[in-house]
Amino acid sequence: MKKENSSDASVALIVGITGLAGFSLAEALQKPTTPGRPWKVYGIARRPLPIWFPAFLVDGFISLDALDCADTANKLSPVAHEITHVFWVSMQHHGNEEVNISMNSTMLANVLNALKSTAPSRLRHVTLLTGTKHYMGPIFDPSLRGQLVHQEPPFKEDLGRLPYPNFYYALEDLVASYLPSITHSVHRSSIIIGASSRSLNNTLLTLSVYATICRYQGLPFRYPGNKYTWEHFCDVSDARMLAEQQIWAAVTEGAKNQAFNCTNGDVFTWKSLWGVLCEVFDVEFVAFEENEEKFDWLGMIKGKGKVWDEIVEKFGLFETKMEDITCFEALNVGLHFGFQHVCSMNKSRESGFLGFADTLKSIPMWVGRLRDMKIIP
Repeated sequence: MKKENSSDASVALIVGITGLAGFSLAEALQKPTTPGRPWKVYGIARRPLPIWFPAFLVDGFISLDALDCADTANKLSPVAHEITHVFWVSMQHHGNEEVNISMNSTMLANVLNALKSTAPSRLRHVTLLTGTKHYMGPIFDPSLRGQLVHQEPPFKEDLGRLPYPNFYYALEDLVASYLPSITHSVHRSSIIIGASSRSLNNTLLTLSVYATICRYQGLPFRYPGNKYTWEHFCDVSDARMLAEQQIWAAVTEGAKNQAFNCTNGDVFTWKSLWGVLCEVFDVEFVAFEENEEKFDWLGMIKGKGKVWDEIVEKFGLFETKMEDITCFEALNVGLHFGFQHVCSMNKSRESGFLGFADTLKSIPMWVGRLRDMKIIP
């Protein structure tokens, strides 16, 4: 049974609830073992809830455009006086990082201002989801490609900021500006692995679509990255563990006003992960060949939108367009790194959060969830 609205009730507002991180947060907040429970949960997204999202996970859903100050204030006004915790897992991605800074800062400021302007405001903590571009710079900004110098891995939270524009830095500064009336925690994820049709840079769904098309058309499931990433270590963030860490930080005094990396705590090679994907999607494992003619992955997949339409229709899937649920260009960047993309989890462990996930076991589990949700066959 949930708490009635009272001075000590925990009331969450998940901004970006239909994405990878938001969906897992909504599920985690309903668990009987979750710290701070019972939680009342409101969710925000720009579009209505998709049919695969269980409505019982939220006490109220609000569709709004956080870039619109008036729309945000009007839509949040009925619940603003209840909210105690904001879980910010929403972000906009554009090619130019200065545009990212402007748009993401505007969205966050509009939401926080709408909640703080309520009298009295109960808002006491903001959890902010960012990522490892904190340590690498704006790797998707074409104007800076080839100029960026990343921090040395493993990435640690006390490494200084890089001298490039970065909307993660802007959002951190924004939440810090509300001290001491509102505390915050920052969660720097790696590649997030979860289930949603509504997330930007959805690596697992991108790979799932690629593998499904290869199987459907009898094409080889070839690794599109370079030899370095095939052989060297990488890490990811299971959306379940990311949710656990965010909730832990929201209710733990020693985690307030701190930044934490959040990865599964293990590492893998893309070679080993490729083997798991081949098993899950029943495609033949094709070893990476350094000397073979360069594989134009992006060129090959670019014309497969109609093939995906056929697959969606044939298997009765949740209706999607390939270009809306995949991130081939972004994934291509990550598969051509010349360094090991790994983070240290020591600060998190030393602070008391001991969550972990086995990456090679979580992959088939999340693929199963995507199938249950009828997003992939």
